[in-house]
Amino acid sequence: MTIAISQTDRLGANPFVVEGPIVPGSGVPGPNFSLGTVAGGDRESEWVYCQLVLASQTTLQPGQWFQWTRDYVASLLTTAAAVVGQRCGVFSGAAQPPTLTGGPVGAITLAPGTYYVWLQRNGQAPALVATATAALVTAETTTTAGQASAPASATATTKAIANVNFAAANQTFTATTVNGSNLLTSLSALNAGSGPFIGAAVSGTGISGGTTIAGITYSPSGVVQSITLSANATANGTGITITATGVLEATLMRPFLSKVN
Repeated sequence: MTIAISQTDRLGANPFVVEGPIVPGSGVPGPNFSLGTVAGGDRESEWVYCQLVLASQTTLQPGQWFQWTRDYVASLLTTAAAVVGQRCGVFSGAAQPPTLTGGPVGAITLAPGTYYVWLQRNGQAPALVATATAALVTAETTTTAGQASAPASATATTKAIANVNFAAANQTFTATTVNGSNLLTSLSALNAGSGPFIGAAVSGTGISGGTTIAGITYSPSGVVQSITLSANATANGTGITITATGVLEATLMRPFLSKVN
């Protein structure tokens, strides 16, 4: 199972392009689509076109959770700000044309301003989760903006996110490490679509605690060639088992905030 990809490439609605910042009088058109417009792709994927107003510099990464109002104004999801009944979904990554990539797109840092983004509400997608104790559990909000959780049982006072489950509680693959290098190479037992994803925490022999995935290099055909870590490896190793957590493959089925736990 792999995450969904846009079927529109660079023509028409492209869910992976962030539009903006929109500045009145600048000549930059915005929005380019009606708010609430839906774009589709493979694996039952659907993205919704929403407005996003940022008061400060913000980095959006694949898997961040958003909610949006009936007017399609989006905001990063937190327990305190979550409104029961509102729809929600994830930011599945960003790319800026004419750059092409063979695999899932990555993070983007935005200055304060008004933007228009496509948020995924259906299909396979990366999802930012603090805890996932098992697959096929219902998600809930957390105090961290854009992050959900999927514990074995509901946490009191959080808001339940209905209609989402996870492929697994973590992802494992094998790689070669080189002491003093932040690159993982000779990768196996992974799929470009189902992860690992930028921002995921990784652990394994020769991997320092707190290390995350900072970048992923793909071939034109979408094969993962190497993974860049946030810290250098501390040992040489071949066929090392790496475990990735924190950004996991999820199946979205038009999620919404269903109740207070």
